[in-house]
Amino acid sequence: MSIELWVEKYRPQSLDDMVDQEEIVNRLKEFVRDKNLPHLLFVGPPGTGKTTAALCLAHDLYGEVWRDNILELNASDERGIDIIRSRIKEYARTVPLSEIPFKLIILDEADNMTGDAQQALRRTMELYSRTARFILIANYGSKIIEPIQSRCAIFRFQPLPKEHIIERLRYIAEKENVRVTEDGLEAIYEESEGDLRKAINTLQSASAIGEVVNADTVYKALGKVTPGEVREMIEAAVKGDLLSARDKLRSLMYSYGLSGVDVVKLIHREVISGRSFTDIDNYTRATLLDLVGEANYRIVEGADDEIQLNALLAKIALVFSKRS
Repeated sequence: MSIELWVEKYRPQSLDDMVDQEEIVNRLKEFVRDKNLPHLLFVGPPGTGKTTAALCLAHDLYGEVWRDNILELNASDERGIDIIRSRIKEYARTVPLSEIPFKLIILDEADNMTGDAQQALRRTMELYSRTARFILIANYGSKIIEPIQSRCAIFRFQPLPKEHIIERLRYIAEKENVRVTEDGLEAIYEESEGDLRKAINTLQSASAIGEVVNADTVYKALGKVTPGEVREMIEAAVKGDLLSARDKLRSLMYSYGLSGVDVVKLIHREVISGRSFTDIDNYTRATLLDLVGEANYRIVEGADDEIQLNALLAKIALVFSKRS
């Protein structure tokens, strides 16, 4: 089995190979055809293709010499004003090595830049717009100052849909001769929450554990509790068997090393999905969500994890005792 990271091995090299984000890809292809583009701001959750889109755009724009015409920086590491005044400004004033009249400067995680650095960047974008174009990549567009946003064409990336993530995972599994089951794909998607990078890394990790990637293998690779174990705890509480529910809670916390907040999030997921509750109406679901939110708040504020979770299970039992 290859020791190369699959997320890099199977990273698209061209805009034509991008997964989903069709509207954004089509607009970027127009920039390539025109051989011109404004400053760009890519905004969206992790693993949705922002950095990949920037690199694919550079590859399609410059061809074989694309590496010689881009400067790629991670702004979370080099986030101060000095990097703007020195490295970026020096690169921006140099002549490109292609027929395209400008170079590309890609600033990943630009929302981690300090306010002073962003102010300096604004001026640099103005002064060197003839020889350099900027692609800023951020998880949170609101953390980019308004003057920079107004100078950029903004592209908002959405979490990838389930069918496209599973299709890509199947493709990679086939290329790597990995057997993956349907429940394994479902588990990977559920844990990745639309983050394709996380999904691919999870597939690679799970494939190193067993010959077949199924749901159990996925949860082992992630070091996470299976939904079935959480379901058993909740179902015991729903039936009013609080001692059994408490034992399962302690098993989750001490066998898996989960914090109180982790367990609350797992219970929250089960309430939303409804898999642990049969014939649950909207009022009961709203009541349970209110209880889960209260438990989460108390734990975050410093209350004892186990006591608050036991109290939550007791309240769940009370809710369902009133229904019966």
